[in-house]
Amino acid sequence: MYTSVRDLPAGPVGTAPAQRVGGTVLALGTVSLLTDVSSEMVAAVLPVYLTLAIGLSPLAFGFLDGLYQGVSVLVRLLGGYAADRFDRPKATAQVGYGLSAVSKLGLLAATGPGGLAAVLAVDRTGKGLRTAPRDALISDSVPPALLGRAFGVHRAMDTAGALAGPLLAFALLLYLPGDYQSVFVTSFAFAVLGCAVLWAFVGERPRVPRSGEAPVRLRSLRGLLADARMRRVTLVSLVLGLLTVSDGFVYLLLRDRGAVEATYFPLLFVGTAAVYLVLAVPLGRLSDRIGRIPVLLGGHVALLVTYVLLLVDTSLVGGAVLVAAVLGGLGIYYAATDGVLAAIAAGLTAPNLRGSGIALAQTAVAAGRLFSAVLFGLLWTAWDQHRALVAFALALLVALPVAWILLRTVDPSSTREPLDA
Repeated sequence: MYTSVRDLPAGPVGTAPAQRVGGTVLALGTVSLLTDVSSEMVAAVLPVYLTLAIGLSPLAFGFLDGLYQGVSVLVRLLGGYAADRFDRPKATAQVGYGLSAVSKLGLLAATGPGGLAAVLAVDRTGKGLRTAPRDALISDSVPPALLGRAFGVHRAMDTAGALAGPLLAFALLLYLPGDYQSVFVTSFAFAVLGCAVLWAFVGERPRVPRSGEAPVRLRSLRGLLADARMRRVTLVSLVLGLLTVSDGFVYLLLRDRGAVEATYFPLLFVGTAAVYLVLAVPLGRLSDRIGRIPVLLGGHVALLVTYVLLLVDTSLVGGAVLVAAVLGGLGIYYAATDGVLAAIAAGLTAPNLRGSGIALAQTAVAAGRLFSAVLFGLLWTAWDQHRALVAFALALLVALPVAWILLRTVDPSSTREPLDA
């Protein structure tokens, strides 16, 4: 097996071998698949577990969901910087995956909001540490012209795990009703297996510094924002993240409207993951061809349509149709934004700052989603779910054309030199 496209034999331009993403991407995809089985098993039962089994209010759930979505804000940049500073992205990612695995055991003991908050913080700290170094490993293993496809392949494998995780959780709870502990133990086992695959099968090739290249320092992180394109990408990512209603709240809205019963709640995550799995590679390839900004913003248009669907009276469309449409919209949104944003950030930064550049963009999204979950929970409690969703939909409708104006000149695939340290 070739370890990357750089190892493939030369061939005529346009031949199939030049389009292969290589073994590094596939190995990291396997790690993410196993890890997502673990994490999505927990994520699929967490809203019901917290609101029904633990009895949290919408506001309290919003706080914990915001913590789950956004605590990695505090460590994403640290993970990217550590990978760049010591040129050890694999080791940094390994620490992150290990923390997330250990946190699954913590769920067995935590019962109150404080303990749950601590466990979720550890889990998301692990995710924050591993994400940018992992994506830097992917970026370093393929040529720039294949970044969209490489991230699409990785995200498709990642999403296969996200598809299997809720199904496994559903099966366990169907066989052992109310036994959330069995879900947490099984989740831990898959997380450990993912760590083992990363350690055994993912290589780390030392990067050869370019002539005159300065070593990465903390001031290099400030230098990332010296590029106006990177500033605009970061700002837009923050605002659009702030206007993204979390999956947990979307699914709770479907449940409260009678479109789905609590028993089948984990299957909602399966539906979204299935759409994501089917579209991740095609939309990644599309972003390589037509540009990544149109695909990124198109994904947010799909999110806006999802909000509108949730405002439609279920008596007009039927519960099953509404569920299918909402899950389809969410799947399109993730397939068009997750890997594409990483490809945009990778294209704007030099190889020695790639982990930090990807981390900066992902941190902006995570920060926005942290405050989004708390804000939506607050609006739901103070007003009601309908008016809270209307407010988010109107804000996103206004933000999208502004985002296009800010990003239309951002072209990560241009010949302009990326920002260096």
